[in-house]
Amino acid sequence: MKFYEIEYIKDGKRQKMSLKANSKSDVKNRANIQGMIVKIKEVQVSNINNDFLDLQEKFNKLFSSTKIKIPALVATIRQLSVMTNAGISIHDGIKETANATEDKRLKTIFQTLDEDLNQGASLTQSIENFQEELGDVTVAMVRLGESTGNMADALSKLAAILQEVWDNQQKFKKAIRYPITVICSIILAFIVLMTSVVPQFREIFSQLNADLPLPTKILLNIEYIMSNYGIYIIVVLVAFAFLLKRQYSNDENFRDKVDKYLLKVYLVGKIIFFANMSRFNLIFTELVRAGLPIADALDTAVVTVSNQDIRNKLTAVKVLVGRGISLTEAFRQTGLYEGMLIQMIGAGEQSGSLDDMTQKVTDYYRVKFNDIIDNISNYIEPILLIFIAAMVLLLALGIFMPMWDMAKAVKN
Repeated sequence: MKFYEIEYIKDGKRQKMSLKANSKSDVKNRANIQGMIVKIKEVQVSNINNDFLDLQEKFNKLFSSTKIKIPALVATIRQLSVMTNAGISIHDGIKETANATEDKRLKTIFQTLDEDLNQGASLTQSIENFQEELGDVTVAMVRLGESTGNMADALSKLAAILQEVWDNQQKFKKAIRYPITVICSIILAFIVLMTSVVPQFREIFSQLNADLPLPTKILLNIEYIMSNYGIYIIVVLVAFAFLLKRQYSNDENFRDKVDKYLLKVYLVGKIIFFANMSRFNLIFTELVRAGLPIADALDTAVVTVSNQDIRNKLTAVKVLVGRGISLTEAFRQTGLYEGMLIQMIGAGEQSGSLDDMTQKVTDYYRVKFNDIIDNISNYIEPILLIFIAAMVLLLALGIFMPMWDMAKAVKN
């Protein structure tokens, strides 16, 4: 990226600011200035200033996301597809879309696209400046539509891809909402009992002058730790989570180890695996069907894979294909596909109907993913019941066992 100095007028005053961007056309989108821009010029900065701006950019990314929300992007792309399919030029369609969309970020992006087209740039060249915001799939499909001359079809397929990705994300969130609510309620109830009820029994137990049962000792020790060190524990956990997230984002080896471990965790591993494989095969199939070369389709589809371990294996597929190995054999060597699926891909590759067979593979992973999501409560409920039973048992034994001992002592 390059560094630019922007002069603009706001509230009648001339002001300046420095910004890091891909190009001049990208500056307006990143600056988000509420005022009239007077001049934009590229500047040379020292290494110290460069490091400072890099640090500032990373800090800003912690609290804001540059990526556009998928529903707004899908609606905008569909509108553009309809207009293009109706015979309206892509230039006029972008201009109308910029005026119609309510998303401020998208409006700014499409206004910039309109300005770039007026200056003679191609849509692909212009939209590449917003690859981080719009995503690799969007850029790839626009490039494909422009190269084939069928932009309406490319945009329609792009909207369908993004919609399915969004639907899967929402389905997953909806499925885990109930278990998370139950777990949070249990934890909250346990905290209330430990901080409000157990301290009252502590005074009673202290008057017994007798050895307390093990469950009672555990209960009282937990209450003591929560009462005296609860705030410190929360601070440590928050700090640990922040450092873990930072390490995960910056250290590729650490991220690879974590993602590899997550694939082995009960239920979580299957959800991650089937979600990533379903998304990868969906996008790969649509790109191949649209006419994109296999190598380019692999490049674009791999970027959408969130698990680093799966991504590394799929990235190796392109390398193997580049060495002359068939796509079927390359997929086989990843170890990600079952034998039945490999045979289907091989049959499609030999018969020239690769996209049809990879579509069946996509459907297979979609069914697997939907099956887990639809039955996630059935998988989690036994674990929740064991957790609740253990908590109730600890509370019951911890409180009532000393009372039983006291009742026996009085009786004797």
